[in-house]
Amino acid sequence: MEQYHILVAEDDKEIRDGIGIYLRNQGYQVFPAENGRQGLELLEREAIHLAIVDIMMPVMDGITMTMKLREKYDLPVILLSAKSEEIDKVTGLNVGADDYVTKPFAPMELLARVNAQLRRYARYLKRSQGEGNSHQYAVGGLELNDETKEVFSDGRPVRLTPLEFKILALLIQSPGRVFSADEIYERVWNEKAIATETIMVHVRNIREKIEVNPKEPKYLKVVWGVGYKIEKQ
Repeated sequence: MEQYHILVAEDDKEIRDGIGIYLRNQGYQVFPAENGRQGLELLEREAIHLAIVDIMMPVMDGITMTMKLREKYDLPVILLSAKSEEIDKVTGLNVGADDYVTKPFAPMELLARVNAQLRRYARYLKRSQGEGNSHQYAVGGLELNDETKEVFSDGRPVRLTPLEFKILALLIQSPGRVFSADEIYERVWNEKAIATETIMVHVRNIREKIEVNPKEPKYLKVVWGVGYKIEKQ
């Protein structure tokens, strides 16, 4: 397996070292930086595949670093933010960050985000080199492989029933498009829609499995009176 190089720009030495330990244990090579300027200098010298960037840093903050990084690089950026930095977090996503993790965070959560971003980045590189896989679909951190029948949500494997998988596969292939319950039934069951209330049950079950908070879904949305869709990310 290729060894990925991960930049960790974080001014708190304890947090920086802790992240480094967990990443190295997963086989990643880690390049630490104490501020945004050091982070950019490392990007110039090393082949970095993903950057973990703290928002609040001296010399150069994470927002500025992300903006400057995006002028040259396409690699994934995960922001680290305190809850009090909500506005900065939104700004960071707007200037090109791919994901964020709020402090304090569980190490496994950060690792799951890193793994998910690197999988997407690897697919992006394959597509750009003409090696795309038409069986794979991704919207934000939601990923589905129609060939292997695998589903991942923010790096976490998801077990779906065959019918749940077919419904999710239909929706994820057309992000943003709203499908009525009748259309979903007819395309998944291949028969005239007669008992579409079952769609609502299946959608609820899918949401319980793929969403962090099913009551405030990020991916699978209901458009009241119309149908269901996978939200564009």
